[in-house]
Amino acid sequence: MCSLARDGGAVEPNHATDEAQSGEVWRTGSASVPRWKSRKKAEIRWGSSRVRGLTSRAVKTGLTPAAALEIVLQEATALGSETVATDRARDRVLTEGVTSGRQLPPADNSAMDGYAVRIADLADASRKTPVDLSVTFEVAAGAVPDRSVESGQAARIFTGAAIPSGADAVVRQEDTARDGDRVSIHVCPAAGEHVREAGEDVRLGDRVLEAGAVLGPAEIGMLASLGRSVVAVHQRPTVAILSGGDELVEPDGDIAGGRIVSSNSYSIAAQCRDAGALPTYLGIARDTPEEISRRMLAGMRSDVLISSAGVSVGDRDYVRDVLEKLGCTLRFWGVEMKPGYPLAFGRFDAAGGPLMFGLPGNPVSAMMTFEQFVRPALLKMTGRRRLFRPQIRARLTERLSKKPGRLHFVRVDLDRDGDEVTARSTGNQSSGVLRSMTRARGLLVFPADSSVLEAGEYATVQVLDTDFFNAETPAF
Repeated sequence: MCSLARDGGAVEPNHATDEAQSGEVWRTGSASVPRWKSRKKAEIRWGSSRVRGLTSRAVKTGLTPAAALEIVLQEATALGSETVATDRARDRVLTEGVTSGRQLPPADNSAMDGYAVRIADLADASRKTPVDLSVTFEVAAGAVPDRSVESGQAARIFTGAAIPSGADAVVRQEDTARDGDRVSIHVCPAAGEHVREAGEDVRLGDRVLEAGAVLGPAEIGMLASLGRSVVAVHQRPTVAILSGGDELVEPDGDIAGGRIVSSNSYSIAAQCRDAGALPTYLGIARDTPEEISRRMLAGMRSDVLISSAGVSVGDRDYVRDVLEKLGCTLRFWGVEMKPGYPLAFGRFDAAGGPLMFGLPGNPVSAMMTFEQFVRPALLKMTGRRRLFRPQIRARLTERLSKKPGRLHFVRVDLDRDGDEVTARSTGNQSSGVLRSMTRARGLLVFPADSSVLEAGEYATVQVLDTDFFNAETPAF
């Protein structure tokens, strides 16, 4: 059995921990909807001194993940349009439909290297009784034929070359024998055989792509075929990332004296790129309001500002005061999930002001709250319609337990057992054990009102590692 308690490595809520209670100080260091989105909302007004300075109006706290996500997605909207080069538009989302201004292919053309012929000349052709024709001219790909194929004649033709007038089929080279300016035809082709008809792919005026289409290799190839060297797509959201705390150093900094590497900024930046956003690192803000304000101001032109610098109530936690002075209204603080309870979300009030996410400081909590809330918001801003990770049903290979009352995201490894997918905890589920995320191929959704999932039961898993769907062997 895997008990998900803190000291045992995993998921059981411990209300004495730094992420358990809504007022506790906390510090920093891809389906169409998620399964947990049907959970009921919970709202509590902050009336104590613990929320002083956050905003003049009541802030929601202790929300279910579904209620928090609903608020985030209400605030996140698709960004405007920009024009980019088609060859740089991979994974971007169209802001306009694409109508063909040409037909593809532009003319009847050959699908094979061989000979353009008249089928009337070849009614009796076979390998036993071949028909000899005179080769009167040649048509290369890209050339416009200026002659016709007459009775008893053939034209040498290459793949992609326009079919000359008079010809109504192509005989592939393998079914012929050439001798000088004569060719022996060993088959009787059907009408139109090995001929690509003009417009069989796209006709003039066809609606080829709709607004909202995500551009992959096929779509980019189609745009190029239609002569579109540039294309209108949604802008990519810009994200400013701030770390904070006197104890933090950069990866190459001195960690003597209990200092900690600011790894969150690197994980978060990588998650931003994975969601199609453009991250900018604001650096590490020291624990002074002046320093925090200066660095936050540098990120105010971004679409999203992410802080792992703390939005709490300690004597040296100044972020909440700086946010208020900069005009940020918090929409909620605290989500009934683990890991990741102390999540803050708001928006700067100025027109076009960025969304603000205050992520927990523990590395797994920061990544988890990004995954569940920031990532869907960023994808929506890019114009995406499918905002959530793939979801599968997996069979547990061990017993999991926790206290009821809070939804848990259990880091799991995935494997295959015949046609089934199995899931097993990655081990220690502490919010400070970043290695558990390196081992996780998915996040198992452990419902809030459940206390036990038995081995052999099936649970919903958000798949993080899409390589899991790749096969080790070919399908043929």
